[in-house]
Amino acid sequence: MRHKQLSKRRVIPALGLLIPLTALCLSSPALAQSGADPNSPPPTLEQFVVDPDSPPPTLAQSGANLSSRLMTLAQSGADSHSPPPAAEAPQSAAEHEHPEHGSMATVGKKLSNPTSDIWALTVAWGLPTFYDGDINLGNPKVGLSATAQPVLPIPLYGEGDNEWRLITRPIIPLLFRQPVPIGFNDFDKEAAIGDIQLPLLLAPPTDSFNPPGGKWILAGGPVFEFPTATSDDLGSNQTSAGIAMALGYANEKITALIFPNYFWHVSDNGQGDRPDTSKGSMLYQFSYRLGDGWEITAAPTITYNDKAPPANKWNVPVGILVGKTFPIFGHPVKILGGVEYSVVSQDDFGKRAQFRLNITPVIPSLIQKPLFGGR
Repeated sequence: MRHKQLSKRRVIPALGLLIPLTALCLSSPALAQSGADPNSPPPTLEQFVVDPDSPPPTLAQSGANLSSRLMTLAQSGADSHSPPPAAEAPQSAAEHEHPEHGSMATVGKKLSNPTSDIWALTVAWGLPTFYDGDINLGNPKVGLSATAQPVLPIPLYGEGDNEWRLITRPIIPLLFRQPVPIGFNDFDKEAAIGDIQLPLLLAPPTDSFNPPGGKWILAGGPVFEFPTATSDDLGSNQTSAGIAMALGYANEKITALIFPNYFWHVSDNGQGDRPDTSKGSMLYQFSYRLGDGWEITAAPTITYNDKAPPANKWNVPVGILVGKTFPIFGHPVKILGGVEYSVVSQDDFGKRAQFRLNITPVIPSLIQKPLFGGR
């Protein structure tokens, strides 16, 4: 490079001229101030004029002034270019807030309450379900099924804890591999849609008589069962109607409730020699919230068929589910998994045990304003 070839004779005189000139400029108070503060007004011309009667600075004085001014400029440059303080990271809880229903813990609590204002679609999988009884001489039969259960509360009047709601909670059985007895130790396997049930429950406000720190769960109304089964072996071939209700209690930590219903025959749809419907079921649920969206839940459904032989009327399962409510692509989803075992089952043939997987995503509320005002 060319600068490496310069002789000392050229470099030293150049430095001798550069240092006094630089020191002369930096010794001006106006320039020093403007260099220290980039936001100060620009210096005037008079501030740069040097008194002609003053003696020129010596080389030592120029070097000292240069060193002092360079340190001042370095400090001011460091201050002016230092990055602004980083903004505080948003709280993790805020990242998991649902715009309508709040935190994931609040969403999970609402999903445990069938009378809350949250819209959701539960798909309860039996993966698998084991059936057995006296007419089966071999290993338990295995079935695969799911139940689609949207929960669609419709606001009627009022708001908040003083809101009247109509709870629509259809139950759609989806049977993928259902064992069906056709004789002694003789079984077929079928796939079909079962009879659809539709409860229509009126949930009144309970704010006026709620206990301190908690909330009563109360709803009741008619329930219907329609002959929608795509297989005669998996449906009743008749229309039924009855009553249903939800009774329970909830606070920050627990939700405890029962959801009984009962059906009677209304009309037939080619039921043949089948007896008229007289049957019922009852969901009983206890949920304990552990925090951060986690919970332990028991939610089996007892079934009863009054027209069945005495030894085949009841199926009483017990079980436990563990799961969490968390966001998937920004949408809250509750996932619960566990097992159930029937401590009472039909003697001839009935459900004995089941592995359950419940997946409940929150869906948009299509009706948000009360139909009859009150807000």
